[in-house]
Amino acid sequence: MTRVLVGTYAASGGAGLLPITRAADGRWTPGAPLSHVRNASWIVASDRHGLRFAVDEVANEVAVYRGDDWTRIAAVPSGGSAPCHLALSPDHRNLAVANYGSGSVTRLALGADGLPQGAETWSGAGRGPDADRQAGPHAHWVGFAPDGTVIHVDLGADRIMTGDRALYAAPPGSGPRHLARHPAAPLAYLVSELASTLTVLDTGDPQWRATEIVSTLPADAGRDSLGGEIVLDAAAGRLYVSNRGHDSIATFALDDPAQPRLLRHVASGGASPRFILPVGDDLLVAHEEHGGVTVLAAKDGYVRQRLDVPGAAFLLIDDNGA
Repeated sequence: MTRVLVGTYAASGGAGLLPITRAADGRWTPGAPLSHVRNASWIVASDRHGLRFAVDEVANEVAVYRGDDWTRIAAVPSGGSAPCHLALSPDHRNLAVANYGSGSVTRLALGADGLPQGAETWSGAGRGPDADRQAGPHAHWVGFAPDGTVIHVDLGADRIMTGDRALYAAPPGSGPRHLARHPAAPLAYLVSELASTLTVLDTGDPQWRATEIVSTLPADAGRDSLGGEIVLDAAAGRLYVSNRGHDSIATFALDDPAQPRLLRHVASGGASPRFILPVGDDLLVAHEEHGGVTVLAAKDGYVRQRLDVPGAAFLLIDDNGA
């Protein structure tokens, strides 16, 4: 069996962290929610320490959990407002947090037991031309370079940053949101929320360079849509991007990793697809508005199953739950 954890928004009716399990026949079944894990819109797991870290966008904190029952053992301030993304360093010694509301980024030093024991925060700066969405900085994604340097994507300032230095300046008003790194090539893929575009970035030099920018929407889709999540499958042969508003998933082939080739657009099966998780031959999609979690066939986008999960925001394979 395979188990996936669904993080939900309480304000949208979410009951907490919901486990769903896939049986041998391919059907997914919901379990009992962990109601004390609220607003977990991003989670990372440290197998080394047996811990999970989750943001709470409402409480402005990072909570630490242990065990199958998700016992809460610690919580620390995120260093800003509306934390929305987390990343664990390759050596499991640091945890980075992106704070969307304040635009700040925090690095939490982890002790030998995995618990946060110190913090360093970078304040965001800058703005973009969209007065409604870019009046100030909005850190939306955070990660680590191979050398341990913290990298973050700033939707409000149209930049990818490391510390106070810009790695890449996105087109004004495009609103870069999330990044996916290729596991073998010096490439990264950027989804821009406001422009609904996919950008291929050459990361081989200190200053990153865009080599291609393509739309994630069909030509007749109109403009009432926002880019959402971006993810590679396990073999790095397919790239998936969600379109919120158009409510679709764009699938790109990566036969040549530097030139993603659009294969198809398929309906996501709900409203506002916020997160995508490839699981074998399934593609799970979490919808934050309505539609819950849909299970699509990764091969062709056929809707195999729908699960009623209000406020679904995040999906995580639970290696300890099966």
